[in-house]
Amino acid sequence: MITPADAALCATAPLFAGLAPEAFALLLDGAQGLDYPAATSLFAAGDVADRFFVVLAGRATLFILTEAGEQSVIEWFDPVCSFAEAAILSSGRFPLHCDVAAGSRLIHVPAAPLLCRLEQRPDLALTLLAGLANWRTRLADEIATLKSRSPAQRLAGFLLGLAPAGAEAGRLRLPLRKTILASRIGIAPESLSRALVRLRAHGVEARGREIILSDPAALRRFCADEGGTDSRQESPRVIPDLG
Repeated sequence: MITPADAALCATAPLFAGLAPEAFALLLDGAQGLDYPAATSLFAAGDVADRFFVVLAGRATLFILTEAGEQSVIEWFDPVCSFAEAAILSSGRFPLHCDVAAGSRLIHVPAAPLLCRLEQRPDLALTLLAGLANWRTRLADEIATLKSRSPAQRLAGFLLGLAPAGAEAGRLRLPLRKTILASRIGIAPESLSRALVRLRAHGVEARGREIILSDPAALRRFCADEGGTDSRQESPRVIPDLG
């Protein structure tokens, strides 16, 4: 069983927003909290979807494998966020691979009691479907935004998303290796290097995985400037049906 502290943190996940305590407890029937001291493969594409997850600490990364055997990142989940619900409610198989970062803590919510509760309480099913619909809408908006931006603008938007709201200047650390980051924003690795060079004129300096933002306001203007789109446009990776 999960601890009261785990439950309190888990309740802040968007999926459970607005749920009464009694309904929340029903959805987490049989849930367990597990720590991952080392990086671990959580599941592989095609595995039986016998549970979904809530990230309380660390990170879980969903990815596909290219024909060359390389990872192409589809999405990652930081605290506090749930994932893999769609697989339970549709095909019953995980459509993607998932790795968990070292130092993570996840809540595992088993599928069997969850499906039983949803059959008994259709209102809970509607709550879950609303959460999944919101996530799909966010992904669709992200794809539309990426298609309209150059590689440098995509990177600028990603960096601004990492910076604290309203920050004027500062340092941040990339949460992903640069090759994985390139995949995440839908560009080739070599385009990421060129994008970093281009962003120097807008106050961005890269020192390995450490990024210095000396003028976030200028970066925001560049990111929003439609004229910043250039001929090096690349189409974002296709996000497969997560259901």
